[in-house]
Amino acid sequence: MSDNLENQFMMMMKMNKYRNKKVKVSGLTFDSKREYQRWRSLLFMEKSGLIEDLKRQVSFDLIPTLKYNGKTLRKIIYKADFTYFENGKLIVEDSKGFQTPEFKIKHRLFLIKYPDHEFRIT
Repeated sequence: MSDNLENQFMMMMKMNKYRNKKVKVSGLTFDSKREYQRWRSLLFMEKSGLIEDLKRQVSFDLIPTLKYNGKTLRKIIYKADFTYFENGKLIVEDSKGFQTPEFKIKHRLFLIKYPDHEFRIT
């Protein structure tokens, strides 16, 4: 492989699958600029009293661990970008530029298991 092709290959290997660029600020890492910008907006909303108890990367169990044919299958979780309370209701939010097939399935499972939570895609 020529040096130029090898360099291009290495650059492709380092890229995120959806071409998002991770953002690191104040010791926090965000998967994309979109997610970071939304975090900043939500922080402002929390300081203004519009929302409460803002959290990042909260996990929700969708399917529990199970044993099948002598093997243990890991539980399936959905990790929300953000959760917060707005007018007493729990809001679960995900910043998406592109909805993968995996996300669509997890979103549907989330809606079935947690019908009382409001799910928002930004």
